[in-house]
Amino acid sequence: MFNFMPKEEEFFLLFRNLAKNIVDGAYTLKNMLDNFDNPLIYQQQIKEIEHNCDMQTHNIIKKLNKSFITPFDREDIYALAASLDNIIDIIDAAAQHIVIYHIPNITPEAQELGNIILKACQSIEMAVSILEKHPQKITDFCVEINSFENDADRVRANAVSKLFNEEYDPINLIKWKEIYENLELITDKCEDTVNILESVVVKNA
Repeated sequence: MFNFMPKEEEFFLLFRNLAKNIVDGAYTLKNMLDNFDNPLIYQQQIKEIEHNCDMQTHNIIKKLNKSFITPFDREDIYALAASLDNIIDIIDAAAQHIVIYHIPNITPEAQELGNIILKACQSIEMAVSILEKHPQKITDFCVEINSFENDADRVRANAVSKLFNEEYDPINLIKWKEIYENLELITDKCEDTVNILESVVVKNA
């Protein structure tokens, strides 16, 4: 039996909405990488989503400061909100770097990372969605997201290795190395978030 407080249930709704927007950002990033005809449009859409997530995170913190009773520990609510916001921040940063660096073409490795990122963010959304009613199932998502993070790390490592073997322009090498690292970092942030969720569940068991 989990001992989440029954009051202030709006926190769960706010977290679900934030997680949904993160998936929207990841989906837009994937579209940017898969359809690289006008990356600036996708980057602007991601920036708008990121701004919306900032507002949602602010609303969670604002509500936290005003609430006498919270469904779980205040520090965990703050940590979860900040961790979710970190995901969309890195998605935004990755999209911005692709545009700023004037990348002419996208590599298959970057597209593969985009696909993994979307799956990881969808898993985050699912984990957040069951926090209130079925928190005991969150462990399954911890395993799943850890697997996605390992996949992303493998793709990044192989892509960087290929880069050093095949890319003779040092400027392009620097650009792509940072792009690959930014994309992989998104899955790291997803893993950080699900670890916080798992900690919340353990504390309230």
